Amino acid sequence: MAGTKLSVTMTKSKYGRLPRHQVCLKGLGLRKIGQTVEVLNTRENRGMINKISYMLKVEEI
Repeated sequence: MAGTKLSVTMTKSKYGRLPRHQVCLKGLGLRKIGQTVEVLNTRENRGMINKISYMLKVEEI
């Protein structure tokens, strides 16, 4: 499971969000609404995704 990748798409704006949630977006490499990035399915990335799941669309590759 740790070797798989996740496709993460930002669906909502970062403005008006908690500072820690904005940092999670930056950590995942997301800057714009609609932007998609591929990240490894690690515990660290999964934790950031879980924290801001209301702003993301996640698919396993």
